[in-house]
Amino acid sequence: MSEQLIKQERLAKDEFFEYDDHSPLTDAQKAEFTHLDYYPYNPALALIVEITPIENTPTAQIFTTKDTIRNYQQYGTFTFSVEGESVTLTIYNTPHGFFLPFVDANAGVETYPAGRYIDAKRLPDGRFVVDFNTAYNPYCAYNDRYDCPLTPAENRVKVAIRAGEKIPTGDWVKLK
Repeated sequence: MSEQLIKQERLAKDEFFEYDDHSPLTDAQKAEFTHLDYYPYNPALALIVEITPIENTPTAQIFTTKDTIRNYQQYGTFTFSVEGESVTLTIYNTPHGFFLPFVDANAGVETYPAGRYIDAKRLPDGRFVVDFNTAYNPYCAYNDRYDCPLTPAENRVKVAIRAGEKIPTGDWVKLK
């Protein structure tokens, strides 16, 4: 996705959070909300990747923020380089599409500690678009009423992925 499209999506998301009835924010949060924080666009982390399929597509039981379990199919893995480090992540197949949860080295400092998500897109040739600039926080980052999948150990990496949404900041966050 281009830098211009990313900027447009970010502005639209801020408007959605502040004004929409389906926003994850409470009314008190909306009254104080200013904007979400993002890393600058990073073209090196807008990837098209080859997937290594996982045989027999095993079901992964993933815990959530409210200690429930969700079942996801492990679809495949891909490897890429960030900051000179090789990183391998697993993509999951869900009834809603392909799902890539991950936690990076900045978790709890610059990024949400439970992880961020990417909606990976499968191309007709079998490769995937994995654009870390579109990485977003789950709704439980903004409001405790949501139950969100926690990132499995296999997708917790020891390198910073400086793209996408950052940890929420501002007075509005304390009102969750």
